[in-house]
Amino acid sequence: MVHGARADADAQAPSQVRIVEDDGGYRLLVDGEPYLVRGAGSASGDLEQLAARGGNSVRTWSTGTDVAGVRAMLDRAHRNGLTVAMGLAVGKERHGFDYDDAEAVAEQLKELREQVRLYRDHPAVLMWLVGNELNLEHRNPKVWDAVEQITRMIHAEDPNHPVMTPLAGFDRALIDTLKARAPSLDLIGIQLYGDLEALPRKLREADWTGPYIVTEWGPTGHWESPLTAWGAPVEDDASRKAALFQQRYRDVIAADTRQGLGSYVFLWGHKQERTPTWYGLFLRTGESTPAVDAMQQLWTGQWPDNRAPSIASATIDGRGATDSVVLAAGSGHEATADARDPEGDPLQWRWYALEESTATSIGGDPEAVPAEVELHASVDGDGRLRFTAPAQPGHYRLFVEVRDGRGHAAYANVPFRVDAPAR
Repeated sequence: MVHGARADADAQAPSQVRIVEDDGGYRLLVDGEPYLVRGAGSASGDLEQLAARGGNSVRTWSTGTDVAGVRAMLDRAHRNGLTVAMGLAVGKERHGFDYDDAEAVAEQLKELREQVRLYRDHPAVLMWLVGNELNLEHRNPKVWDAVEQITRMIHAEDPNHPVMTPLAGFDRALIDTLKARAPSLDLIGIQLYGDLEALPRKLREADWTGPYIVTEWGPTGHWESPLTAWGAPVEDDASRKAALFQQRYRDVIAADTRQGLGSYVFLWGHKQERTPTWYGLFLRTGESTPAVDAMQQLWTGQWPDNRAPSIASATIDGRGATDSVVLAAGSGHEATADARDPEGDPLQWRWYALEESTATSIGGDPEAVPAEVELHASVDGDGRLRFTAPAQPGHYRLFVEVRDGRGHAAYANVPFRVDAPAR
């Protein structure tokens, strides 16, 4: 089937994508038809479900070296009526790339040219993303000279698809630099999380009047969330996140019909980033969460027939995450998280504890899932957990996942500290 789809894709012409300005605003046109990006970030997520939920596009971060894998992804997207914003991995200063090294910059440009040539004619391609968050902890403005070189190269190799670079936030100084050093960009990508509501003000203050796509947005980030007394970030529960998704999309993304060309919610899949649940819209075991239902409602105006369970914040002995819960080693406790299913499906509860992440990485760099710890626990029929605190003093996080048996789930967690017993 893949071979047939490949041949079918090859037989079709590349999409013709344009950004046009009229009446003081911008529109994205795909093959002459208006196109608002209803997208999600994903390299390997469930594209069939994305299409079924009302999404129309997916973004990636790198083409990598697996040409067959990228072509299969493009074919799969095309079969499902999805476009792909193709991410091109560009060297970052914080990873050691030196933009004063002319030879390295030239070699990178050569490699990216080869990548563009590989995929430019696939009908699923929507646009090109030059790097990702190249402004994060950067100091050498020559990175933007390289972005301009890459943009011009893409325009020469592929005149059918626009080019952007996604930014980790922005301000007037950054926008002024982009205007001066990378003027060939067709639009910019904006990546904001808890501060997405400030986007209209940021656009005014930075004097960015051109088109943009919100290339990452989602829950409140771990770097901007409340902290416990020992510095552990407090994660919202799955239902709270879904409500924030709706509010942020309606108030900010959908509200800008002049410059905004759509968005990519983060992340259509799962990943470890401070916790295994913080950014993914799916659990590691594949179940969709309330945020997926929220995106379907935002994209289509309709809720799914069977929705994910709802959940409230988890507590230990009635205390929540912002209470900075401290337990004595080996002591007994009770944890709860009220959960309900809209259709009355019976719920299955899973409680587990992990050591608190010690990662200090930024920008989505890879992290390892912390080790699971033994709790000596039991769960009653209402999902209440009775457990014994770990014997080893330290920082931990208690998780609960609630499944409806129909492919949907909700989750919550609460960080806690274990101290040695008083003597």
